[in-house]
Amino acid sequence: MTLSYQERGKSVQESLLKFWDIVKDVWTSGYLGLDLNSLIPALGILLVALGLRGVFTRIIINRLVRFTGRTKNRLDDQIVEALEGPIRFVPVVIGVYFAIEISGLADKDGIDLFAEDVVRSLVVVNLFWGLYCLVNPLTFLLGRLEEVFSAEMVSFLLKVLKGIIISIGVATVLELWGIKVGPIIAGFGLVGVAVALGAQDLFKNLISGFLILAEKRFHVGDWVLVTGVVEGTVEKIGFRSTMIRRFDKAATIVPNAVFADKAVTNFSEMTHRRIYWKIGVEYSTSVAQLQEITGQIKQYLLGNSDFAQPDEATLFVVTDSFNSSSIDIMIYCFTRTTNWGEWLDIKQDFAHAIKQIVEGAGTGFAFPSMSIYQGTEADQPEAYIPPSEASKKSASEVQAFQAGNEGST
Repeated sequence: MTLSYQERGKSVQESLLKFWDIVKDVWTSGYLGLDLNSLIPALGILLVALGLRGVFTRIIINRLVRFTGRTKNRLDDQIVEALEGPIRFVPVVIGVYFAIEISGLADKDGIDLFAEDVVRSLVVVNLFWGLYCLVNPLTFLLGRLEEVFSAEMVSFLLKVLKGIIISIGVATVLELWGIKVGPIIAGFGLVGVAVALGAQDLFKNLISGFLILAEKRFHVGDWVLVTGVVEGTVEKIGFRSTMIRRFDKAATIVPNAVFADKAVTNFSEMTHRRIYWKIGVEYSTSVAQLQEITGQIKQYLLGNSDFAQPDEATLFVVTDSFNSSSIDIMIYCFTRTTNWGEWLDIKQDFAHAIKQIVEGAGTGFAFPSMSIYQGTEADQPEAYIPPSEASKKSASEVQAFQAGNEGST
């Protein structure tokens, strides 16, 4: 049985009216007892708060910048700059609070506590965010610690302080929502014991890294030699490993535990740089010439501002030994500079001066050599002349005669 056009039109109209009733019911009843008449203004407040966030921040920040600009210290300027993020978040917190109040969530049983916890959580987050941002500007308070600890150690302490602030902030928010932090910490403790048993090397590296920073064994930029491992320049000191750039520009990652087992030589901590030479002069050099050479070399070093004087470091210029091809003069001294390039220039000038001194003394430098002496004819041994055939025959007869006499006897 088919419906007429009038009946179809009436059915469509009833459906539309029914849909409209649903829309009105949703509009008046809403969700969780909240009607849209309250939710829409609440959403509008949130949008306005987000829109005014930039304006609010500029007004507050500009006023604070003008105020701090009148002071002489730089600290207040850094604090204002660091707090820009938390200040920008203030309008959002205020907007959420008024949106909850207008929407009526604060008056609904079962929801009011939830809404209040949301606002409290946002306030706590903003406060601890501000404290976290204040850590960097307040590093000057830890500046004096660099006299006791290294800069890397102070940086580590700042990271620990930031971690503590984050941990306390998270624990505070969890407590607001009724989540007990104590059992969670106890659970992490048990997990930590299990992890520690399987990660002993990791913790050994971490402890060694902490000791490196605390004891100032070396710093970034130092030239170090790790015996049997690597020699180069320290580029980065971490809590698990240290990166050392070798002189061929290759990077080497050294676990920090290695520094606890190996000897580490820090060449950057040198107070002076050594020159240790043995120069050989010819054996024909006389005693007077040796005394002249050693005296002039010592005179070159004494009073020279490039070299450490005897009251600062050891200085020797002496005739040391008689070598196979030379008479050796030992030179043992130190330069005041530890810079490699400057040290090479000083050493080069010193080498030129030594050559002039040796040649000026009328002698020369020795080099490996061998002397061959030829004697006279009287010293030659008597030549060996082999016997002739006849003498060989007579000799054999004599031997046979002697053998026959021995047999008859």
